[in-house]
Amino acid sequence: MTNYALVHEWLTPKATGGSELVVQEILKHIDADLYALIDFESSNPESYLYGRNIGTTFLQQFPFAKNGVQKYLPFLPLAIEQLDLRQYDIILSSSHAVAKGVLTSPNQLHVCYCHAPMRYAWDMTFEYLRSSRAGQGIPGVFTRYLLHRLRQWDALSAHRVDYFIANSKNTARRIWRCYRRPAEVIYPPVAVDRFPFQAQKQDFYVTVSRLVSYKKISLIVQAFNQLGRPLVVIGSGAELKHIQSIAKSNIQVLGWQPDAVVDRYLSQAKAFVYAAYEDFGIAPVEAQACGTPVIAYAAGGTLETVKDIRQHGENGTGILFSEQTEQSIIEAVKTFEDCQQKIVAEEARSHAQTFHPTIFKQRYLTFLDQAYQEFQSNLA
Repeated sequence: MTNYALVHEWLTPKATGGSELVVQEILKHIDADLYALIDFESSNPESYLYGRNIGTTFLQQFPFAKNGVQKYLPFLPLAIEQLDLRQYDIILSSSHAVAKGVLTSPNQLHVCYCHAPMRYAWDMTFEYLRSSRAGQGIPGVFTRYLLHRLRQWDALSAHRVDYFIANSKNTARRIWRCYRRPAEVIYPPVAVDRFPFQAQKQDFYVTVSRLVSYKKISLIVQAFNQLGRPLVVIGSGAELKHIQSIAKSNIQVLGWQPDAVVDRYLSQAKAFVYAAYEDFGIAPVEAQACGTPVIAYAAGGTLETVKDIRQHGENGTGILFSEQTEQSIIEAVKTFEDCQQKIVAEEARSHAQTFHPTIFKQRYLTFLDQAYQEFQSNLA
């Protein structure tokens, strides 16, 4: 009988993004023991992991670890290497930071589903240094050295992976750039069936996101301040108070809302607005599952998940804009309003179906089986 271990970075009530959805979907189909740097989900009665036995590292005992271990960044590579996985035949990692760096033996297959190479060590280095107090003055010198060492470890640890899976073509290109390793593209599962389809829309726009700087929600709000169009902002995070303070009367900032409320606004909005650069980005697909068009920044995953009406004609599902600026968003909204009658809600829903969990299941399990067969034949 084949034994599986699944390794993820951290499991906390605040970690509810696309990478955690991938972990949840894998566990539906593979009986794997679960490991992470920290785990506060197995003690969370509302979590699907409640009561599960999950292996952790010494970071579990560190102060305030529940709020995130990013503050302990220098310790993350060391911590992940302390997980003893010798008893398993196949190691599966779900990695956007250090999970792929677990130690394995030559007889163990390691397949990594990579959500992104470590972003603050690679393409977001300079933004991280500019936005963090740790990037300024004398501390900034040490932070730069730390990121330099992290890049070295990250590139080295990529050699511990036998097969990479990327969550998008964009991520596959970044894996090649950082690690010089090919990656199979398997899009993450999107719970399309959860979202109510609605063809008739109301006269407002919506954006749903964690309210942190790189999501560019404040940029969307500033653009709609000028447009005067009704906008609903849903989400919580460090920028909530700032966004509430700059929003004019045409903008409702609702903060965190339960799924039922989010789903209702997503299905009723005339368009979903998205200005972030993401390696994949599940939110635009969720909006399209509701039959709602998307106005999005043309970079990263949205180039693969949103079909611009100007290029795709009757198959279009939204509008893409080229710059993360207020003016670019304003022009995109006006362009959308000029051609919104050409966008068919049913086409958006149909496009979202191509990211259905059943497709992820089939592609992931097939790839895993092929990788194991090839790995075994190389051991013979």
